[in-house]
Amino acid sequence: MPTDPNLLVGFESSDDAAVYRLNADLAVISTVDFITPPVDDPVWFGRIAAANSLSDVYAMGGRPLTALNLVMYPMKKLGPDMLREILRGGHEKITEAGASLAGGHSVDDEEPKYGLSVTGIVSPDRILTNTGVRPGDALILTKPLGTGVLFNANRSGKLPWKELEAILPEVAALNHTALKTALSFDVHGCTDITGFGILGHSLEMARGSGVQIDLVYADLLFYANAADMYSKGETTGSNAANRKLVEAHLEVKARLSTAQKELLFDPQTSGGLLLSVPAAQARQLVDALRTAGVTHANLIGTALETSLAGIRVV
Repeated sequence: MPTDPNLLVGFESSDDAAVYRLNADLAVISTVDFITPPVDDPVWFGRIAAANSLSDVYAMGGRPLTALNLVMYPMKKLGPDMLREILRGGHEKITEAGASLAGGHSVDDEEPKYGLSVTGIVSPDRILTNTGVRPGDALILTKPLGTGVLFNANRSGKLPWKELEAILPEVAALNHTALKTALSFDVHGCTDITGFGILGHSLEMARGSGVQIDLVYADLLFYANAADMYSKGETTGSNAANRKLVEAHLEVKARLSTAQKELLFDPQTSGGLLLSVPAAQARQLVDALRTAGVTHANLIGTALETSLAGIRVV
């Protein structure tokens, strides 16, 4: 286990990034993430992958400063033009975040993969983690769910590209605005929703904070066509693993169809922030987020005192 007292957040809490204190006023955030192509369009691949990587800094309450490209790419098979477009999309998001692209590393690989190693900063007394949720808090999610099945459905031909393309601007949207808005409120806990789905990341918060989290299924927002794709038999390679991850700590009281249940395990790419705030501030924060342009922010649940941390879907 880490023994350096300046390592304020390490691997023990399953948090989104590491945080190391440099002095009383400044801590550095370190994170790394890369993904395989969720879409065939190389520019959108770059945008989504970069936003996904940058999100971990925002989830810790910080501001990204520098980014390094991580590239795994079959140059002989796909050629330099497609790689150039991937990197262009990534650079767009790095620039939008106000960070600087400072270099990177590439290797030849059979399947394209792209992401970033990001360094950010945060005040040591303003760090957000997934262990700070308090009983009585309300939970707010800032993006819809369902990207996993939609990406797969487009790849298998069940979902036309134009239907998927319509949601990509929100998928690739940075979580900067959501964080900036939320920091005007008393945020107790934060994480971003990615590969483990809404239940997996909620469970990390619940167990790390020692609370029960009740999610109201009717208040969860999903991208158009996501439920329909599950109804048509589409799924993802992560649903079964995500279900296994949470099933011992999950109670589903809501009456849900098979497709509705599958959406709870759907892995997200570049998902929204899950924020916990005092219940008295929740509606005001949702209104502020929507006014700021985070149009699908919604109150989705509450945290309760418990002797056995877990998730309940009601």
